Amino acid sequence: MHEHDTGPHSTGPLHTAPHDTGPLDTGPLDTGLLAPGRAGSPAEAATGDAAFLRALLDAEAALTRAQVCCGLAPAEAGPAVTRAADPALFDPRDLALRARSGGNPVIPLVADLRAGVAPELRGHVHRGATSQDIMDTAAMLVASRTLALVVDDLGRTTARLGVLAAEHRETPMPGRTLTQHAVPTTFGLKAAGWRALLLDARDRLAAVTVSLPVQLGGAAGTLAALGPQVPEARDPASALAVVSAYASELGLVEPPLPWHTLRAPIGDLAGALAFTAGALGKLAVDVLTLARTEIGEVAEGSGGGSSAMPHKANPVRATLIASAARRAPHLAATLYGSLAAEDERPAGAWHAEWEPLRDLLRLVGGSARDAVELVSGLRVFADVMREHLDLTHGLIVSERLAAVAADRIGRTRATELMARATTTARERVLPLAEVLDGEAAFAGLDLLALTDPTRYTGSAGPLTDRALERR
Repeated sequence: MHEHDTGPHSTGPLHTAPHDTGPLDTGPLDTGLLAPGRAGSPAEAATGDAAFLRALLDAEAALTRAQVCCGLAPAEAGPAVTRAADPALFDPRDLALRARSGGNPVIPLVADLRAGVAPELRGHVHRGATSQDIMDTAAMLVASRTLALVVDDLGRTTARLGVLAAEHRETPMPGRTLTQHAVPTTFGLKAAGWRALLLDARDRLAAVTVSLPVQLGGAAGTLAALGPQVPEARDPASALAVVSAYASELGLVEPPLPWHTLRAPIGDLAGALAFTAGALGKLAVDVLTLARTEIGEVAEGSGGGSSAMPHKANPVRATLIASAARRAPHLAATLYGSLAAEDERPAGAWHAEWEPLRDLLRLVGGSARDAVELVSGLRVFADVMREHLDLTHGLIVSERLAAVAADRIGRTRATELMARATTTARERVLPLAEVLDGEAAFAGLDLLALTDPTRYTGSAGPLTDRALERR
């Protein structure tokens, strides 16, 4: 409707904004304007429309080549279809718009691909496959290519965290539980913990990567359309051989069964990606906490600016990683929801996977990229950590003193003594050593040494060493 058009319920001309010049030009779609966490990352390129188009075409070309290998297509079909499967010859936007009629982009893509080969070879394009075969296989290709980038970034992050853990093996800092000082720990142990969690994520992603399967089942998962159709000439083994050759062509795994409605590969991906987002998120939220102005125990190497406050250096990398960790579980939930896929091929379940899977790959890929930058420039302020150990004037080691007293006067009396002493120290802001001075439970002991937080880090050093043995 134009500005002065009227309808049956109109009372006059429509009013538009002063600068409204009509529909907005969409321009390049999905530029990442609202997604700085993945914008410009290798994972963004590996999951974009161009990457998915490449994967769809790779799947189609590999299917023809596999049938050539199995003697089910003429030798010239493989090279011909591979040449025609050039992404430069296809318009992703046009395919997207034409996909509306059939519900997926494979249908118009196959039509264009067939038009790109000689008439006598067109029957060997997409032969024996259904749209879901190609979509699922392309998704596995995109996932495989993206996960390789993520694992590489996790490797760089864990390498740097290993260095930080070793350097700060003996750097004491307050341990915090339920937001409060608990007992002393070391920054080395904290960094070793981050590293351990990311190594767990790496192992999960690596296990998923080597198990990503091709999909080939045909219309209802029976491979009926592969091979000769005359009953007396049909050899079921030839269809199974095509699946094997197909997997080999693409560097993916041959599945024992078509998995049109057996969505374990998608579920495994969802779990590994969501776990990785959370593991990266743990690193991020710890940095965000420790980088608070009133704590200031760490800082990002080069913080981000503010549009209104010139003095700020915001922990942007950690912020973006934490943001991704909050989104990932909901995307994984959608993928898990698609496990309940009806019949031999479902309506809507596998369609619902495409965007959440891509978003998960992008989120995790962007976070992995940001984590490399975060830990590479992370500044650790050991002197501030040491100062904070003294904020409670010895209360941070009350656990130790309670144990010493229990050995000398029994647990019940020690508990009563420490309850009174810690309350007095807290309310009167006195050093705990001063409050306990003269108590029989500590007679002959060096209370200053006992209340020194740097001498109560337990097995933090050996635990760090043990964690760093993992490669």
